[in-house]
Amino acid sequence: MDHYLQEHPELRQIYLCLDSDTAGEEACVKLAGLLPDHLSVTRLTPVKKDWNEVLLHRAELTGSHLYKVTVLSRSREETPVNMIRMSDVIRTEVSFLWKPYIPLGKCTILQGNPGEGKTYFAMQLCAACTNRKPLPNMEVIEPCNVIYQTAEDGLGDTIRPRLEEAGADLSRILVIDESSDSPLTLSDERIELAIRQNEAKLMIIDPIQAYIGANVDMNRANEVRPILRHLGEVAQRTDCAIVLIGHLNKASGMQSTYRGLGSIDLTASVRSLLFIGKIKSDPSLRVLIHEKSSLAPPGESLAFVLGDEEGFRWIGNYDITADEMLSGSDRKKDTKLQEARQLICSMLAGGKQVLSEEIDREALKRGISTRTIRDAKKELGQTLKSKTTTGRRKLFWME
Repeated sequence: MDHYLQEHPELRQIYLCLDSDTAGEEACVKLAGLLPDHLSVTRLTPVKKDWNEVLLHRAELTGSHLYKVTVLSRSREETPVNMIRMSDVIRTEVSFLWKPYIPLGKCTILQGNPGEGKTYFAMQLCAACTNRKPLPNMEVIEPCNVIYQTAEDGLGDTIRPRLEEAGADLSRILVIDESSDSPLTLSDERIELAIRQNEAKLMIIDPIQAYIGANVDMNRANEVRPILRHLGEVAQRTDCAIVLIGHLNKASGMQSTYRGLGSIDLTASVRSLLFIGKIKSDPSLRVLIHEKSSLAPPGESLAFVLGDEEGFRWIGNYDITADEMLSGSDRKKDTKLQEARQLICSMLAGGKQVLSEEIDREALKRGISTRTIRDAKKELGQTLKSKTTTGRRKLFWME
C-alpha cells in the first residue's frame, strides 16, 4: 500500500475492507494510524464474517445492509462541512404584517390579471403600514417605512395619486432610484441595503417579471429557485415582508397555483400566495383570495369594490375559491346561501331533529362554510325552530 500511494500522490481517500472479526478490526485501527495525515480513512465492515460470505449470501441481503461504514480518520486538509444540530436551533414564533395573509421576514406573491385591482390593493397596504389605516381584521401597526418598486406605472401620474387616494403617508413611501444606476433585479444587493438603511417593514416589487433579471429564464426552475431563495433570506435577515406582484398566464382551466407566469417554483418558494380577481357578474367587485398559507391557516376571502362612484372600499367576506374566480364562474355568495338553505331543509325534512354540529359537518363536506350556514339559518327565519339541549348543544327542526 505504501508503494501504491507513492505512485499515486493524488489520492486522498482510503477504504479498508478487512474481515469482520477482532483481527480485522485491530488491523484497520493500526493501518489508519500508520497512513499519512493527508488521507481520510474509512472502514467498511461486512455484515458477515468476510466479504466472500457476503457474496455467497447476497441474495438474502438488501443493498443497504451489505456493510457498515466507520470513519477512522479524516484528512487534515479536508475542510469540514458546517452542520446544524436541530437540538441547538432556537424555536421562534412567526410574526405577521397582516395575519395570516402577509408574514414578516418572508416572501408573499400577489397574482392577478392586469387591471383587476392589484395596484389599488397595494396602495391600501401602504396606507395601513404608513398611516394607521388597517385592512380588514388587521391589527393597527405603528407607522413604518415602505419601499415600493414598480416598473409598470409612473410615479407621478399613477402611484402618487393612488397613494394619496388611499390615505398613505407619502413621506414614508420610498423608491430605489434606478435612473442613475443599473436596473434593479431580485438578486441585487441594493434591496437588502435599502431595507436596512431605511428600516422598512414592507417592500413591494411590481411586477416580478420586470425584476427577475435579463439573463434569467423565469420558466426554468433551476434558474428561478436560487433567486427566490436569496430574496427569502434577505426578508428573513431584515424581518421585512416582501410582496411580489405577478401576472397570470392565459391557460384558463388550469389549477390556480399553476396560473402564474413562469415556473411553478415561483409560487412554491413563497410562504403565502394571494390572488385578486374580478367577479364576472359584477364588474366593480374584486376578491382577494388566500390560496396558499404555509405558516398559519389561510385567511378568509375578502371582497372590495373598485371603480364605482364611491371609490375603493372593503365589503367583507366572499365565498368563492381561486379556481372558481379565475375560471370566470358566476357563482356568488347568494348561490352558496341557496345551497346552505337547501341542505338545512333536506336534513330536517319529515320532522327530523338534527344537532347544529351535524349540519355544520355535512356543510363542510360540501364546501359550505359555517358562516354561510349561520346566514342561511337567519334567512329561514320563523320556519326554523331550535332549542338548547344538555351541554349547550343546539337542536334544530322545521315546521
